[in-house]
Amino acid sequence: MIPGTAERKTEKLVVIGAGMASGRVLEHLMTEAPGAFDVTLFNAEPRGNYNRIMLSPVLSGEKTYAEIVTHDDDWYAQQGIDCRFGESIVKIDRANKVVYSNAGGVPYDKLVIATGSAPFIIPVPGKDLPGVVSYRDLDDTNTMIAAARPGAQAVVIGGGLLGLEAAAGLALRGMEVTVIHLMGHLMERQLDPSAGYLLQKALEARGIRIHCKGATKAILGTDRVEAVALEDGTVYGADLVVMAVGIRPETRIATDAHLEVARGITVDDALRTSDPAIWAVGECVEHDKQLFGLVAPLYDQARVVAASLLGHEAAFRPVQTATKLKVTGCDLFSAGDFAEGPGREDIVFRDPGRGVYKRLVIEGDRLIGAVMYGDTADGGWFFGLIKDGTDISAMRDTLIFGPAFQGGPSADPLAAVAALPPEAEICGCNGVCKGKIVSAIEGGATTLDAVRAQTKASSSCGTCTGLVEQVLAVTMGDAFVLPTAQPMCRCTRHTHEDVRRLIKAQGLKSIPAVMQELGWTSVGGCASCRPALNYYLLSDWPLDYTDDRQARFVNERNHANIQKDGTYSVVPRMWGGVTTPDELRAIADAADRYNVPMVKVTGGQRIDLLGVRKEDLPAIWADFNAAGMVSGHAYSKGLRTVKTCVGSEFCRFGTQDSTGLGIRLEKHLWGSWTPAKVKLGVSGCPRNCAEATCKDIGIVCVDSGYQISVAGAAGMDVKETELLCTVATEDEVMEIVSAFVQLYRENSRYLHRIYKFVAKTGLDWCKAQVVADLDNRRALAARFELSQSVYRTDPWAEHAAPRERAKWQPLADLSLEAAE
Repeated sequence: MIPGTAERKTEKLVVIGAGMASGRVLEHLMTEAPGAFDVTLFNAEPRGNYNRIMLSPVLSGEKTYAEIVTHDDDWYAQQGIDCRFGESIVKIDRANKVVYSNAGGVPYDKLVIATGSAPFIIPVPGKDLPGVVSYRDLDDTNTMIAAARPGAQAVVIGGGLLGLEAAAGLALRGMEVTVIHLMGHLMERQLDPSAGYLLQKALEARGIRIHCKGATKAILGTDRVEAVALEDGTVYGADLVVMAVGIRPETRIATDAHLEVARGITVDDALRTSDPAIWAVGECVEHDKQLFGLVAPLYDQARVVAASLLGHEAAFRPVQTATKLKVTGCDLFSAGDFAEGPGREDIVFRDPGRGVYKRLVIEGDRLIGAVMYGDTADGGWFFGLIKDGTDISAMRDTLIFGPAFQGGPSADPLAAVAALPPEAEICGCNGVCKGKIVSAIEGGATTLDAVRAQTKASSSCGTCTGLVEQVLAVTMGDAFVLPTAQPMCRCTRHTHEDVRRLIKAQGLKSIPAVMQELGWTSVGGCASCRPALNYYLLSDWPLDYTDDRQARFVNERNHANIQKDGTYSVVPRMWGGVTTPDELRAIADAADRYNVPMVKVTGGQRIDLLGVRKEDLPAIWADFNAAGMVSGHAYSKGLRTVKTCVGSEFCRFGTQDSTGLGIRLEKHLWGSWTPAKVKLGVSGCPRNCAEATCKDIGIVCVDSGYQISVAGAAGMDVKETELLCTVATEDEVMEIVSAFVQLYRENSRYLHRIYKFVAKTGLDWCKAQVVADLDNRRALAARFELSQSVYRTDPWAEHAAPRERAKWQPLADLSLEAAE
């Protein structure tokens, strides 16, 4: 009890709204100063406080209402609170300090308004039909449960957090669910299109239909809802329609009482309204032109309101917040600020195979935003960096991989959590510190659910679940096992991305150094990791690392493509697809001399000699070298071809010299080792005769210059390129293509084509690196040229030398065929 409270008359405190924010205010008051107030609590709902965050599990059937009640009747009775549940406030008489409900008036000395928010209902015909519901409280949830019979149809309007939670819950109840979302992808405020695609794919796999770019025109029906019609003419049958398109602060009683109201009820730092006897808390509040809808800031507000009511100095300072999608099987975490701005940098990691997406937003040396899909275990740690404003410069290279990699590859992944003091806050929503969780674990709470039950940690928004699990692992040792990422191969616990980062961070410049320092479990690696390590090392250290021929696939070892009968195909390079009579005669002579069974024109404008015996390779290479022809690298993880059309030199539609540009590009790029094969096309006009729009990199000549596109595919996957930029000169094309290829070389996983690389990093990030940032573009191009000073060489000339010819014996290792 506060000193002096016993000497004064007990003040009358009226609270309007029994939600989570006001419930936390009452908890603080009853703990810090029991008896300080004579409390009357009004609530329009016929019940007290419950965890509204957990309505989604109630909807899905995973929890019951009783399991999410936070303050039951006994608690209110023990605190002496006069509960007026089911009574709506109709008026605040500020002059006489009386609030009036539909059952009469109650005087107050101090008043707290906690009316929360109201759902936004889109103003379309049929919005008032029976069967159209919002999703804000238990009554809405019960209405949906009552309508959710197996086979019935539900339409959820809104693809944000709340709408997707409603959709998942109804689907688990057996309904056929369709989500209508106005924007181009789900949860556009938290996710970019690629991550939105992952989320949509996961939801569709669970039977939920997703319709993006869908504008609702009308809700159809006579006596009740029957269907939803969209502006594009699509009609979806509906026995239930859920509106989940947004919320607005509930300010009606404040407006009627002539309090200052903007978007929400305007409050100062102490959460006091324009009337010094009235406070406001929760979603109805507007503080410093901000609204608040997540539980963490609402609980901070509650602490400040309680302190201010008791006469203490307190100020609300909004902190970073985190969001977690509460849909079973869809792990999503986001925190911080994702707005674009000068000086901000994105780090993006995508693994389509595992459905994992991670994005970090950095400004200066601070992490300001994080979003993760599919693997959210480190969400709490990233949130702590954001909230504390931690300097991340020392861990910049490995930041995306979380706390396990911030002390070196052999560091204990749990070291960061183990080092936290007992008073360190783990669960911001419920104010649970590490020490309290450790005590619960030592007392027998050995599972996540048990810790939640005893401490409330991770029981609200769930964003601290990863940290709680790590505290469990630290406390319990081997008895609790954290999930791990898929390693690069059986020889290591590190992923491809880990290895790339650590090679750079630790300056590792040989395969043995990598295996030693990163703890390889096998002596010499395997056929999976050795080619990848060889590529990563030659990419990062072109002047220091010597290419290990034995670490390569058989095609790259033998500089020709192996065929199913053990012979090889040989493809001489023809710059830009252009040849000469002398080159054609050299090809014809070689075909005759070495009894080549087939000579074939390839799709990349080259001539392929198929069926060459291994022992003849050095001789045929020597013949081509004598004719001035070099390897076409048709076997390599590198530049294959640059396909061209005849362009402005001969074609009446050509706008630029596509042939000349293709030759220039091929002579510049040839010999470069890349994570996977690279093919280019240069078309002389938008008619696109060189099929540039399905290449790894494509250039389409237009009147004003050159359109550079990337990430196309025309193999097992068929994909159109995406526009990187448009430039005016050939020199700009050369620099940007060089920079982009180097960006790909330095950042892609081995064996990932450019379209997979761009899908993982995001096209916007690529644009920022090679288009917007001129200095970075030039640095990338310079590093590419440095690498080319080593690798722009002809392997045929080297291996055709007399001293090398004895090494070429008939093939005996068909099993080592290269994986594409």
